[in-house]
Formats: sequence, structure tokens, C-alpha cells
Amino acid sequence: MVLKEFREFALKGNVLDLAIAVVIGGAFGKIVSSLVNDIIMPIVGIITGGINFSHLHFVLKEGTEDIPAITFNYGSFIQNVVDFLIISISIFLFIKLINKFKREKKAEEPEPENPKVSDEVLLLQEIRDLLKSRQA
Repeated sequence: MVLKEFREFALKGNVLDLAIAVVIGGAFGKIVSSLVNDIIMPIVGIITGGINFSHLHFVLKEGTEDIPAITFNYGSFIQNVVDFLIISISIFLFIKLINKFKREKKAEEPEPENPKVSDEVLLLQEIRDLLKSRQA
């Protein structure tokens, strides 16, 4: 019983669409991370004089032989903010592109000039007109 319900739930269109979106999103995230780490950040590093953001940190407490130093890693935060901004902009542009194609597709579909009216609708219209003429 539970297995049957789970199967019905898992095979619904929305769940499958969500699963596909998560997989594609993960792959897209890797591509954007590579774009940021391998292409954009080296250029930013050149502009800023060779600074590598991922290694920027403040030492809050010096380490000893047994205990590592406690650091405030603000460079990793900057890197993650840049990743987020690029991913956000990429997704925005992708959705904008999809919406543009949807609008173009809607514009291409002509509206039917004279949609065929069913016999039932014609009969109901005649009844309505007869009732209006009797009330007048």
C-alpha cells in the first residue's frame, strides 16, 4: 500500500521535473564555479595585483604545534559571493531567454477566426433568445 502511494507520488510530473531540475542545477553550479574559479577570478586577481581571494584571511589566534591557527577566512566568503552573483545572473538570463521564446511562440500561433460552436451551445443560445423575446 505505502509502496504504491510512493510510486504514484514519485511519478507525478512535478516531482520528476523537480528531480531533473536538481540534477541540472548541480551540473550548472559546477560549470559556473569553474567559470568563476578558472576564468573570472584570475582576471580579477590580475586587476587587483595578483591577489587570490580564496587565501585571504585574518589570523585571530596564532596556532601552536598541537593546535592550528584560528583564522577569519573572508576571502572564501568573497569567492562564494562572486559565485552566487554569477549563478544568479546566469539563471536570470536563462529564464529571460526562455520567456522570450515563449512569447515568440505565442505570437506565432494565430487565433482561430471563427471557432466552431457546438450544437448544444447553439441550442442554448436559441433558448436564451426565445426567453428574452417573451419577456420583452
